[in-house]
Amino acid sequence: MSFKEKNITVSMVSFTLVLLFFLIAVQRMIHNDSFTSTNVFRLWGIVIVLAIVVTVFATILTHIVSAIISAIATVIETGEKDADVEIEDLQDERDKLIDLKGNNMAYTVSSVGVFLAMLSYVLGQDPLVMFTLLIFFGLVAQIIGDISRFYLYRRGV
Repeated sequence: MSFKEKNITVSMVSFTLVLLFFLIAVQRMIHNDSFTSTNVFRLWGIVIVLAIVVTVFATILTHIVSAIISAIATVIETGEKDADVEIEDLQDERDKLIDLKGNNMAYTVSSVGVFLAMLSYVLGQDPLVMFTLLIFFGLVAQIIGDISRFYLYRRGV
């Protein structure tokens, strides 16, 4: 797996876990009748901090483990004990095009989500529902953008 694919996979898994946490927390709030503005905005802060911390920690951990495995494989394969591990973090036009297509997909999902969130408010739902849908569709947009980037890397576009 390439360096970019590892980063995309880590981001996708991280945001999926954050989305699951968000959905469980919202479900608990609705079930316990504690779906209030204080709780929703506290959840917003938790989700944002969690997304940042989990993504950074998981990315660093993945690269460390990947470098260790690569060094061990090189030592086993060549017998050299002084193996250097190089990270190929070069970005060419193909990488830029894949990022552009992934961002386009994420922005499209996000735009549809904002429209649906605003529509829920227009149709008489509580503003908290609108804010909750905004965060939900933001997380879903990031995951779908990562899925499309991963697919495009695998397809070789």
